[in-house]
Amino acid sequence: MASIGAQQANDEDKLGVSLRRENAWADTYHLYLFENFWCPSIHFQAVNNFQKEFQAKESDVVVASFPKLGTIWLKALTFVIVNHQSFSSLEDHLLLTSNPHELVPFFEFIIGGNYIHNQNLHLSTMTEPRVFGTHTPFPSLPKSIKESNCKIVYICRNPFDNFVSAWNYFNKIKPVIVSELTLEEAFEMYCNGIMDYGPWWSDMLGYWEENMVRPNKVLFLKYDDLKGDINQHVKIIAKFLDCPFSEEEESNEMIESIIKLCSFEKMKDLEVNKSGMYKGSIEKKNFFRKERLEIG
Repeated sequence: MASIGAQQANDEDKLGVSLRRENAWADTYHLYLFENFWCPSIHFQAVNNFQKEFQAKESDVVVASFPKLGTIWLKALTFVIVNHQSFSSLEDHLLLTSNPHELVPFFEFIIGGNYIHNQNLHLSTMTEPRVFGTHTPFPSLPKSIKESNCKIVYICRNPFDNFVSAWNYFNKIKPVIVSELTLEEAFEMYCNGIMDYGPWWSDMLGYWEENMVRPNKVLFLKYDDLKGDINQHVKIIAKFLDCPFSEEEESNEMIESIIKLCSFEKMKDLEVNKSGMYKGSIEKKNFFRKERLEIG
């Protein structure tokens, strides 16, 4: 007699077969058009399990973003801000010895899934407040997240910068035997919304609309605004997450220390981010590369 898990996997395989399918940018997996977004086949089971099984806690914090929108920076900032009262000194902070993706795990990687499933992470024993990351569009989040009082911090970015970052990133992580995705091919796919968790515009609009309806539920950030006035936005994030800085903390330059700790330059130079693999398949250094594309 088949186990419940095996039956569930079989049902999901059948569902995948019935969905429209396209090649992913890295060309090592497929994209399924699932609930109006392009779900990577390697995350498909995890996304299904996430929707059905995850039970949010009132204190949970979710860092939401479309891929390659400054996700790792926002994860670092959010994790440090929400836990800033738990560390007597930022000089021995967990961020110095752990990659932000490890401190703020993706739902899509931990709730079920296949080879990327983290067997060592037990959601019930995580220290509260639990901080998670997700690329899943708002309409496809579990009811427990949408209906609870947990907080969502979302970031959007200029689509041109997002496209360039994504194109460079996927070409870096692809296997050597896979041919490079040309700029023209990637641009056409991007404009058609065909990318991991795309289309980018519907992802952005989903969180924007929820922010308009429930500003205390979803904080909608813009990458360029965050970069332009990081000090003010750190305060905004802290206030939104109900952990504002005290006058003493501000006078002791805690905000400035957090900004420095979470800066691109600081994280890029940490040994934990210069070497090693994330989920056994992606070099951590690939998360910390500034991408530029000159036109004309």
